[in-house]
Amino acid sequence: MADEVRSVARSAEHSPLLRALARAGYVANALVHALVGVVILVASLGGGGEADQTGAFRAVAAAPWGFVLLWAIAIGLLALALWHVAAAIGARRADRAKRLGILVAEIGQASAFAVIGVVAAAVAIGARPSAEQTAEDASRGILTVPGGAVLLGAAGIGVAVAGIVFVVMGVRRSFRNKVDFPESGWGHALSAVGVVGFVAKGVALGIIGVLLVIAAVRVDPDTAGGLDGAVEALLRLPYGPLLGAAVGVGFLFYAVFTVFRARFARLRI
Repeated sequence: MADEVRSVARSAEHSPLLRALARAGYVANALVHALVGVVILVASLGGGGEADQTGAFRAVAAAPWGFVLLWAIAIGLLALALWHVAAAIGARRADRAKRLGILVAEIGQASAFAVIGVVAAAVAIGARPSAEQTAEDASRGILTVPGGAVLLGAAGIGVAVAGIVFVVMGVRRSFRNKVDFPESGWGHALSAVGVVGFVAKGVALGIIGVLLVIAAVRVDPDTAGGLDGAVEALLRLPYGPLLGAAVGVGFLFYAVFTVFRARFARLRI
């Protein structure tokens, strides 16, 4: 049965339609990061609004025909999530440990894209979710169960580690293993854009992880938060607006990188 499931997943991987939708998903992901980058820049300059995906989606929804763009983003991200599920199931690795590692990584990415895609669809049909409030409510729920502080702290450490991974991928340029950039001058320029983008996203994730750990130590769910809370925490630091603007620009760089990743991504299991 397992071999049959992997065979189906590998067949899906070769589907031109699924590959095209997955590449469209990368474009949708780029749009999300561009929107978030702009919102972070606005917040750094003293503007209002939530500096996260839901805040960006609500801003799009307020524009004429914005719901059309939100549906396009949702469909693209859900398709990309589906491709990562196929990649997780159909991975060709004889080593069981490596196969398990790929499974965890791909399912993690699939889950992230699926969640953001569902949020985009929810905003498109009129819902007004708050990622920050959701994060606080989830933290509050975790802290009410026995050992909840330990669980929340572990989650924070996990998010912080993910941030470190993004920074390391950026500094070492290991993200190039997932793309086939041209070996030319502009290919190297795209790689440099990727470095800035990965480091900026890693910094944002690291701050979110630290906030979760602090919430666990203090047993205070109001301290926990998502990207919006991370940006607020960053803006309270010395030279906070400058640091926040740097992160916002970094997200824009990541968006540019992801647009080209849609063209050059290695969509092979």
